[in-house]
Amino acid sequence: MRILVYGAGVLGCELTHLLLQNRKNVVTLLARGEWKDRIDQKGLTIRHWVQRKTTVDRVQTIDTLVPDDMYDLIFVVMQAGQLSEVLPILKENKSEYFVFVGNEPYAKEVLHTMQRPADKIAFGFQNTAGRRENGQVISVHTGTGMTVGGATAPLSGTFCQRLTAAFEGVKYKLTFYSDMDEWLKCHAALILPVCYVCYACNGDLTRATKTQRKALLDAAWECCEMLKAAGIPVNDAENTDYYREGTKGRKKMEKMLWVMCKTPLGRLCASDHAMHAVSEMQYLDEAFEALRKTTQLSMPAWEQLRSEMPAWRTLLLRTRRK
Repeated sequence: MRILVYGAGVLGCELTHLLLQNRKNVVTLLARGEWKDRIDQKGLTIRHWVQRKTTVDRVQTIDTLVPDDMYDLIFVVMQAGQLSEVLPILKENKSEYFVFVGNEPYAKEVLHTMQRPADKIAFGFQNTAGRRENGQVISVHTGTGMTVGGATAPLSGTFCQRLTAAFEGVKYKLTFYSDMDEWLKCHAALILPVCYVCYACNGDLTRATKTQRKALLDAAWECCEMLKAAGIPVNDAENTDYYREGTKGRKKMEKMLWVMCKTPLGRLCASDHAMHAVSEMQYLDEAFEALRKTTQLSMPAWEQLRSEMPAWRTLLLRTRRK
C-alpha cells in the first residue's frame, strides 16, 4: 500500500514509524526545511520515552504534493489552524482516501471543502505526545492507536478495511467512531482547560494548585454542557460523567491530573505541546468562543481559568522569541 504522511511533527513522525512496521507499506513522509534534510541524512530518529528505546527509520521524503501524485491513503497530520493553508493542495490531489489527524474543531467544514464523498474522508486522533529536540523526536505513549471515523457518520467498510490493512501486524489499535466531529469537540473540552492552566503556570504544571485542578475539571464539564446546548451530541458516558462532581469518573480524572501535575508526564503529555503550539490552542479557543456565544451559557470555571492565563498576543510573542 502506498501511503503518504503529510506533516512531520511529533504525531506525523510517530505515525510514519508505525506504518513502516508493516513491510507491505511503501511510506512517504512530507517534511520541509532542515528537518527534512536531517531525516534524509540521518534517518527518522525517535526516542520512545516510556519504552526507553530509540529507533531510526529510513523513509522516503518529499516537500511538495502535486495533483498527479497517487497514494492509497494520505494521513494529514497538521496543527489545528494550519489546514486552511494546505486544503487547496489536498483538494487538487487525485488520491481518493484521506485521514485528517489532530485537534480539528471544524470537521464538517473540512469535509465540505475537500468536495469528496463523505466515505472518502476520515478524521482521527492519535494518542501520542512529545516534542522535537536535538534532531530527534521524543515520543510519549503507553500504547499507540487512533480513534477514527467519518465527520458525522461511520466510515464505509472499504475505508475501514483499508485502514486495518495499513496497520496489519503493527501494535496499533484502531477504534472506529461514528461521529468524529462530536468526538473532537468533546476532546477539546478537556484539552483547552488543561492548556489554560499550562499557560497560567508558564508551562510548569507542578505549580498548578489544587484549586486550579478542580476548576479544570469543572470547566470541562461546563464545556460539555455548552456543546449540548449548541446542538452537539455529547456521549456523556465518555465525557460529561468523567467531569461531573461526585462521579467515579471524576475521581479517576482527579487522580490522573494529580499524577500529570506531580511528575514529568505533565510536561511530556501536555505542557510541551501547549507551549509550542500556542497558535493552535488560540485557534481552538476562538472556535469554542464562537460556539459558546450561540448558547449564552454561563461557564464560570472556564472563564476563571481563561482570565488567569496571559493574553494570546503575549503568549505568541514569547513563542516567537524562542
